[in-house]
Amino acid sequence: MATSRPAAVHNDPGLQPERTDLAWRRTSFTLITAACIFLRWVPHHGWFAGTLVGASLMVALGIAITQRRRYHHHASGIAGAVMVANFRGAAAIAGSVVVLSVLGIYTVLFLPLP
Repeated sequence: MATSRPAAVHNDPGLQPERTDLAWRRTSFTLITAACIFLRWVPHHGWFAGTLVGASLMVALGIAITQRRRYHHHASGIAGAVMVANFRGAAAIAGSVVVLSVLGIYTVLFLPLP
């Protein structure tokens, strides 16, 4: 599935929006990898591990859906010399990673194996 990259609307020699875009993509791929690891737990821990798979994939899908909007927001912020940090997005990802980590630790330590 090839996606076309939006044309750059900024004049940033450091290509900051592109680096940020790549970081968000790496984060979504990491969440997909975590979902694959949680998928291996399903035969042992049942539906609870399945919810971890679903949650990881939903967060990764949320990143993918909002990717273009985030890129254009950062590119136009650089072009207009007014850049605002995406605190809500970063806080949402940090919170979801913490919740998934805690639930993963709970699964390993407290759910009985069959």
